[in-house]
This record gives sequence, structure tokens and C-alpha cells, in this order.
Amino acid sequence: MSRRIVISEFMDGAAVDALARRFEVDYRPLLVDDAAALEAALPFADAWIVRNRTQVRGRLLDAAGSLKVVGRLGTGVDNIDVATCERRGIAVIAASGANAESVAEYVITAALGGLRGAFFSTRAVEAGTWPRQMLSLGREAAGKVLGIVGLGSIGVLVARKAAAMGMRVIAHDALLAADAPAWREVEGPPRSLDQLLAESDVVTLHVPFTPETRGLLGRERLAKMKRDAVLINTARGGLVDEAALAAMLREGRLGAAALDVFEREPLPPGTPLAGAPRLLLTPHIAGITVESNERVSAFIAERVADALRSAL
Repeated sequence: MSRRIVISEFMDGAAVDALARRFEVDYRPLLVDDAAALEAALPFADAWIVRNRTQVRGRLLDAAGSLKVVGRLGTGVDNIDVATCERRGIAVIAASGANAESVAEYVITAALGGLRGAFFSTRAVEAGTWPRQMLSLGREAAGKVLGIVGLGSIGVLVARKAAAMGMRVIAHDALLAADAPAWREVEGPPRSLDQLLAESDVVTLHVPFTPETRGLLGRERLAKMKRDAVLINTARGGLVDEAALAAMLREGRLGAAALDVFEREPLPPGTPLAGAPRLLLTPHIAGITVESNERVSAFIAERVADALRSAL
């Protein structure tokens, strides 16, 4: 009997075709938005491939009674009930590292834009106000301090790119051993989080979302940052207190921010972030480029296929 794979979010076409040549594939990129249809598709699924929006937990996971493997087209697994999967013997496979290049490039782009301020001038230029004098206060990246919170594979890649531009790079990672090779990529010694916030011209977050990291940067911690500093979050929503961040930007107590992830996605009506100045918002796409989608999709397709073969 043919193994069945349900894919509930978008995946590179070549990877989908490769799976379809060997398995029965139900590929509907918008299935995530139709809970009833998704639940109906799961009872006979041997594999389930998702991105970050599909919640692999609760009623949906209960419905997937034949499930043997979950493939995550990305890095984090906070949308997956890993404990229940482990208890049921369901393998959870994430594409760790496959989108690191795309995320790192996004971070550097956001750092440059935030320091320069040019991202935020389009409406004023269109209106004819010509804010040239204001934008002449933009800053170069060379010589500035980049603080990396979380020195994993993405953090290390960001450090290398920033150092190549002449930035000074420091880091904080509460879980990384003091003698880990990653520390050689930054200026020592390892900083405490509060030290990093106080020293950095740009702060970028690269830690998972856990009970310990929820609200990592609330108003008290944000207030430790330089008044002209730039905050970048491509990791997970919930790490940053969005209301506090918006207030700090409105009060002129923070230079700029770029958020690619949010506590609720899509952003709900009435979000405090709406209309905040010097704020770049993108819809969870830092790790998604044509190239990274191909790499992530090919990796997950191969690993899910291997898992299904071994389950025979």
C-alpha cells in the first residue's frame, strides 16, 4: 500500500514532484487555512509536511492516527507538539541550517537600513517634503557594535558577514559553553544579555521561543539599549514585548526596529505596532528566498522519504 503524505503549506515544486513519484501526495499550499479540510485529510496520512503556520498539536494531531513523520520546512518546531510526537513514536524532522544564509542576509539588510534610516523615507519623498537633512544623520555600519543574542548556526553566519563589513561583533548565549568554537567568531568575552544591550548599536535575536525566552525583551530590557540602537527579530514572535517596543519607538527611545516574526501571525487588527515610526515589518519571510526554499524543500523531501522507507 502506498504511503500518503499531506503537505499543508507551500513547498518547492521540484521537491513535491519528487515525492509524488514515490508516494501518494496531497499537496494543498492553503490547506493550513481550512481547519476542517485539513482534519479530514489527516487520518490516513503517514507523513505531514508543514511550515510555521500549521499547528501540529491538539485535535489535528489526534486526527493523524497513522502518522509516522512530521517534516518542518524551516528551523523552529514551536508549532509542533514534539512531546506528543515522541510519545507516539512520530519522527519530527526540521531543516536546520538550510535557510541560514537567507536569514543572515536579511539581518544584514535590516541592520544597514535601520542605521541609515533610508527604509523609512519613501512616503516623505513621495509627498515632496524631501527629508534630506534628516537622512543625513544616517550612520555607517563600519565600526558599529552588532550584538548577537544566540550564537547558533545563523548567529555565527551573521557574525561573519557583519565582521566583513567592519562591524565589531559581540554575543550572548546562555546555553553555549564558554569554550565552544562559535565564540571565536566574535569579540570576547561572552556578554550577559544586559551588557550586550547596553553596548550594541544593533541587536539581533537568534534564540528559540521557550517559556524561558518568552518576553525576553520587555520594556525594562529595551530601556537598556542605546537610544539610537536598532533591534532586529527574525527568530520568533513572543521574544519581544510588541507594545513596549512600539511605545519606545514613538517616544524616541529607540532608533529603529525590524520585525519579521510576531506573537500572533498574521498581525491582528489593532496591533500596537501599527503606525509606529522607524519600524520595518515583514511577514515571516527572512528565511524564505527562491534558493532557500529549494534547499529546505529538497532536504525535507529526502529526509521524509527516508523515514517512510525505514517505517516499512
